[in-house]
Amino acid sequence: MTLTQQIITIGMVVLGTLITRFLPFIVFPAGKPTPKYIQYLGRFLPSAVFGLLVIYCLKDVSLFTGSHGIPEAVSIAVVVLMHLWKRQMLLSIAGGTICYMLLVQLVF
Repeated sequence: MTLTQQIITIGMVVLGTLITRFLPFIVFPAGKPTPKYIQYLGRFLPSAVFGLLVIYCLKDVSLFTGSHGIPEAVSIAVVVLMHLWKRQMLLSIAGGTICYMLLVQLVF
């Protein structure tokens, strides 16, 4: 990349970041009520994204070959148990990821 292209790229990244940070406050000011469809998305979209991530992560698991999905099943159980115990999403995700990596690298 030339210096000009690098400057343009950095400028576009900064502009994109600023737009995504400030646009919601411009479109939905504090004094006006939030539209119903935005409230609906805020209520249901996080669950839908996590469901999509679970399906994406498990789509290539084969129960008939390799480790038979055991590391994945154990790690899912760890995530669920940690979440029920501590109710902290990041801790649950980190615990499940660490469990999966240890199982795959050291056991299976």
